[in-house]
Amino acid sequence: METPHQAPKKHKFKKIAAITVVIIVIIWFIYYFICGLTYSEGTRSGILTKVSKKGYIFKTFEGDMNVGGLTQGDGTIMPMSIFKFSVIDEHVYNELQTKEGKKLILHYKQVMKNFFWQGDTDYFVYEVSEVK
Repeated sequence: METPHQAPKKHKFKKIAAITVVIIVIIWFIYYFICGLTYSEGTRSGILTKVSKKGYIFKTFEGDMNVGGLTQGDGTIMPMSIFKFSVIDEHVYNELQTKEGKKLILHYKQVMKNFFWQGDTDYFVYEVSEVK
């Protein structure tokens, strides 16, 4: 037989458990359906200028690629355009480190939104090809 003091404790535990389950479902939904949703995918070509591992607590792989500038008819060149990207797979990061300064084709996916531990940008490179 339960005493009057035990009933509120059971009710409070069920309420906390239900709130916890709802929070977990919301986080799961955001992670898999909003942050993992691919907005676009494609390729960019240019010269790899930087690739680094950065962050204080969550280390992410980041890179910059010069995708070129525009040449005007009178011989002047407009400022270069830099493609900033993130890399999730450490194997791809290691491959990029050996190809700095070379002309590459980067295959990427752009996501709607990412979590801070995934990278600084919404562009994630998953494959690298060298231009011969």
